[in-house]
Amino acid sequence: MKWKDWVHVTKLDPDKQLKPGDIDAIATSGTDALMLSGTLNVTKENLLALQKQIARYDLPLVMEPAGPEAVLIDGIEYVFVPSVMNTTDVQWIVGKHRYWVQQQDGNIPWDKVVPEAYIVLNPNSSVGRVTKAICDLKPAEVAAYTAVADRYFHFPIVYIEYSGTYGDPTVVKAASETVDHAILYYGGGINSAQKAAEMGKYADTVVVGNAVYDQGASVLKDTVDAVQ
Repeated sequence: MKWKDWVHVTKLDPDKQLKPGDIDAIATSGTDALMLSGTLNVTKENLLALQKQIARYDLPLVMEPAGPEAVLIDGIEYVFVPSVMNTTDVQWIVGKHRYWVQQQDGNIPWDKVVPEAYIVLNPNSSVGRVTKAICDLKPAEVAAYTAVADRYFHFPIVYIEYSGTYGDPTVVKAASETVDHAILYYGGGINSAQKAAEMGKYADTVVVGNAVYDQGASVLKDTVDAVQ
């Protein structure tokens, strides 16, 4: 299964701890892929520790870097690299990316790299604060960002990110009605089958993250069943 066919992705934060047995429950939940992703305190050390925990499971592994300082390549199927569309700081659109390429001296396996157009909509989230995103957007404004990302920049993924809080379905619906070629991802506050199903009506791929840590891995199976 290629990443374009995924409907459910589980996001694991290297800065958080999983309870004993959670890795087994996550791996057998039916989720299509595991994504290593966080905003704060992400280091190569804690990324490698998390990768080691999950390496024995037969699930696609995605690296979504918070910045160029800590990026895993070996043992990773894909590197999903975000550009924040609604940031006020250009480094989060292209600057960090230039630095990463320069740091690697151009030695990047581009066949693994998948660009993501992020639209960050929770002003109280770490990613919202760090990237200085303008989050108070109307559905029509989000749809316009989606069209720019999809039709103009040709991003393969447009990611609606509410990061830690459940978003507005009308916003995700507006984005879904605008997107043409890109795969539409939704992440934020998915902690029940009902919420997964609601956002799964509009997004191609639903991402579950905090619920695994806040409620335990058992909630994951319910969200998987709701979208598959």
